[in-house]
Amino acid sequence: MKICLVRHAETVFNQLGKMQGKENIPLSDNGRNQAAILKEKIKEKNYDVCFSSPLMRAVETAMILIGDRVEIKIDDRLTERDLGEFEGKFRDVYDAKKYWDYNLNSDDGGVEKVQDIFKRCNDFIDYLKENYGDKTILIVSHNAPLKAIYHILKNTDLNKGNLSIRIDNCHYEEIEI
Repeated sequence: MKICLVRHAETVFNQLGKMQGKENIPLSDNGRNQAAILKEKIKEKNYDVCFSSPLMRAVETAMILIGDRVEIKIDDRLTERDLGEFEGKFRDVYDAKKYWDYNLNSDDGGVEKVQDIFKRCNDFIDYLKENYGDKTILIVSHNAPLKAIYHILKNTDLNKGNLSIRIDNCHYEEIEI
C-alpha cells in the first residue's frame, strides 16, 4: 500500500499565525495557488481513492488536487485536533511541547489529548490496511492527524518527545507500507 499525505493548503488563519483546530476556515487565495501548484506536480500520479477531513480547507484542497479523478471519501478521523481555548488565538500562546508530550497527554484548556489523536489515526490506518491493502491512497488532512499518521507509519518512539514536528501547508509525502 502506498499512502500519500497532504496537509491542506494555506488559510487566512495560517497567514495570520492563528490556531485553527476544528473551526471551518476556507483556503486563502494563496492557498488555492499552492494547491494548484501541487496539482501540477502530482498530475501523473494515480490514486485509487482519496480520503479527506470533513473541514472545508481539506475538502477544497482535495478537490483542487484531484477533482473528479477519484472518489473523495470524507472521514471524521482525519479532522484537525480540537484546540479548545486556543482556537483562533495566535500560535505563541500554545505550548506545543506540552500538548505533544505523549506521556503527559494533557487536555488543559480543552485541547484534545494527543493519545486520542493517535487512537483515531491508528483506527483509520487499520481500516485502510483491512480495506485498501494494495491501493494507492491520497489523504488530505491537517497538521495534527498527519503528524500522528506519520509517526504511526514510521513506527517512531512516541516517548522520545519528538512529536512536535511541523508539517507545512500543501506538504506532500509518499509512504510505502
